[in-house]
Amino acid sequence: MLGKSKGKQLVEYVPDYVVFDLETTGVNCFKDSVVEISAVKVIGGRVEDEFSSLVNPRRSIPYDASRVNGITDAMVANAPLFDKVLSEFIDFTEGLTLVGHNIHSFDLKFIYRDSERYYGGIPGNDYVDTLRLARKYLPQLKRHNLTVLAEYYGISTEGAHRALNDCHMNQQVYEQLGLIMNKGCMPMF
Repeated sequence: MLGKSKGKQLVEYVPDYVVFDLETTGVNCFKDSVVEISAVKVIGGRVEDEFSSLVNPRRSIPYDASRVNGITDAMVANAPLFDKVLSEFIDFTEGLTLVGHNIHSFDLKFIYRDSERYYGGIPGNDYVDTLRLARKYLPQLKRHNLTVLAEYYGISTEGAHRALNDCHMNQQVYEQLGLIMNKGCMPMF
């Protein structure tokens, strides 16, 4: 449901959630656009459903962005516009906590900006930022980006920087962080 209030940032493990990721034309939420959005629905700690779509940003994708995520102008030429895809994403995430890596500072800014622009309100889902959790629970690591965390936990990083692959990677990282938060111990492998 859309409204005027953002959800709360949680610093805890929740068993029912949607992990999501965006790929964009750049890092500026005031001028850049979404080119891919993916989400993985998790109920009781198990993946139940997926959502993924390329998005036509109505502009050329800069070389630097394509170099990172591998998404080209040709790939998005016939993709739907974000107003349609975002509506489907909001329906997919209804009532569930959102989980993502650096979503507080990046992904949610795009979601809030475009939800307000297209629909006059923003999703009020509570959310968990795994970057914040990793910094809190894994202070021994020098870096806390998603691929570093995945490698730390022995999770495949193949296909990193494509949204759906990042969602699956982040879901596994979040489950591992959940073990630490709920049991106060390091998970065994």
